[in-house]
Amino acid sequence: MIKIIQQREKCIGCNYCVEVAPDRWAMSKKDGKSVLIGSKDKKGFHAVDVSEVELDANKKAADLCPVKIIQVIQK
Repeated sequence: MIKIIQQREKCIGCNYCVEVAPDRWAMSKKDGKSVLIGSKDKKGFHAVDVSEVELDANKKAADLCPVKIIQVIQK
């Protein structure tokens, strides 16, 4: 199991996360920021637990994020 955390407020809408992990990320038409699909918002931090199958794509999304607001934690 892994946990993906996004500090959405600081997102600049570059779209890299959506390009490398489209099953877990989408762009919001409302504000142009990325949305962590299936996540719960806790005080500006959006988090979701997912299976190991999504590890590589989301690690890549975290690495590519220019503002470094994505964390992928292996449990």
